[in-house]
Amino acid sequence: MKIDDASKKIAGLSVGTTATRAGKGAEKTDATGKTSTDNVTLSTQAQALSQSGSAGVFDAKKVDEIKAAIAGGQFKVNAESVADGLMDTVKDLISTRR
Repeated sequence: MKIDDASKKIAGLSVGTTATRAGKGAEKTDATGKTSTDNVTLSTQAQALSQSGSAGVFDAKKVDEIKAAIAGGQFKVNAESVADGLMDTVKDLISTRR
């Protein structure tokens, strides 16, 4: 038994390769061949958050101090604090599954 590709026989349909995007742009081509562009606008609140979030995310001096303490073998880990934090996280995960 031979199986024919019926989609090739239907008038108006073309079977071929699809075009790939050259970049990460937002240009789209609709069925009529016209190109449209999508735009994104951030709210003033989102803009304020993005600006305030970029400054002061972490203290570089504190990071350097911790790096030096680790390298010098002077960094002490508070196991009880780590265990408490781990238990809190597990409790939160379990409560959200229910």
